[in-house]
Amino acid sequence: METSTAAPAGIPRLRRTLTLWDLIFYGIVLIQPIAPVPLYGVAQKLSDGHFVTIILIALFAMLITAVSYGRMGALYPTAGSAYTYVGKGLNPHLGFLAGWAMILDYLLQPLINTVWIATALHERYVHQVPFEVWAALIVGIMTVLNLAGVKSSSNANKVLLAIMSVVVVFFVVLAIKFLYGGQGWAGLFSLQPLYDPKTFNSNKILTATSFAALTYIGFDGVTTLAEDVENPKRNVLLAVVLTCIFAGVCSAFESYLGARVWPDWRSFPNLETAFMDICSRVGGVVLFNAMGFILIVAAFGSGLTGTLGAARLLFGMGRDGVLPRKFFGHLKPGSSTPTFNILLIGGLAFVGAVLLNYIGSAYQHAGELLNFGAFLAFMGVNLACFWQFGVRRQQGYERRVLADVVLPFIGFLFCGLIWINLNIIAKTVGGIWFAIGILYVGYKTNWFRSSPVMIDFSDQ
Repeated sequence: METSTAAPAGIPRLRRTLTLWDLIFYGIVLIQPIAPVPLYGVAQKLSDGHFVTIILIALFAMLITAVSYGRMGALYPTAGSAYTYVGKGLNPHLGFLAGWAMILDYLLQPLINTVWIATALHERYVHQVPFEVWAALIVGIMTVLNLAGVKSSSNANKVLLAIMSVVVVFFVVLAIKFLYGGQGWAGLFSLQPLYDPKTFNSNKILTATSFAALTYIGFDGVTTLAEDVENPKRNVLLAVVLTCIFAGVCSAFESYLGARVWPDWRSFPNLETAFMDICSRVGGVVLFNAMGFILIVAAFGSGLTGTLGAARLLFGMGRDGVLPRKFFGHLKPGSSTPTFNILLIGGLAFVGAVLLNYIGSAYQHAGELLNFGAFLAFMGVNLACFWQFGVRRQQGYERRVLADVVLPFIGFLFCGLIWINLNIIAKTVGGIWFAIGILYVGYKTNWFRSSPVMIDFSDQ
């Protein structure tokens, strides 16, 4: 299938200057080399000690999905990602619902980061301060900074990435030294993190895989640069696939070493911060605090930018009439700050963090709820790729059964299997959100007789 990338005369276009390696680096920045670290303890509990296994199972689903993203990104090199691909590749109403699912993920980014930081500070540093107070302080600081117009710079993100990489390398070196020094080669090589017959349970593995998929969240952001990259039909596809492989291999290796250093996950003092205990075992208080520092800073930065991104998305929807303009389209006079939206998202993050902490397993529930929207979008993109390449007959394109039919359909089914195995809280809350989206788009389109208003993801 061919699509023209030539612009009509007189219409300016961005120069294609980004290389394949630029895209891969961008993908690594999005996913981060410490992606599995905050998930570690909870994932070990959910999988009965098989975090490495579920990372690799999730990699299978993500690789197929990455191929679908790459192929659709080459066809439609515009912002919006899953929203655009499903809307143009399948149906605009389904595209709106994919965008609606993405909105849930935007709203949850500040929440999940607030939960982790508040848990770490309360459990590991200042026990006397309650979780609720920490959550209020974190949300308050993020809200105030966003209201003041403070933004994280790309240079700051690069510095943080470099520090993360150094800490991860130190962990790997010290963990190998610890294992080899204590048990020799037997300490380094074992099948137990991959398969322990005493605890392996296929039902738990499937349920836990939905949580482990958080390791890969963000890889699809690579496709948003499709308009700026050299040879997008080749490089976008390669970049998303290689980004997923990097994330999967690094995450599995870090988790494997963690499982060998601390085989009994049941003895962790706190599951949400379990990897910090592993760091303490191999590198003492220095590595413990170094890992804690970069995790907190990274989570705060993610929450800060997530709050602004969600606020700007809601503003765009209010400005364009998708949501009520008076509230969501409001800007602070004399500025470009969507104050009402920032305050709303901060309030949702605080209330959500407190409620999930009251229920228990707050980080797990927040992560799986985020995956509710993410995997709906993944399913949509795989189905759009299947429909676009495998079903539609385009002049000048010869259909390939494996690439155009089998792989995207398997990706759709596998992502659906992971999505079905989300926990009941994620499916209930996410289901309510999705039902509201169906009713809303139905109402706005005279019950699907007209096309929905486009959601503008271009500034996110």
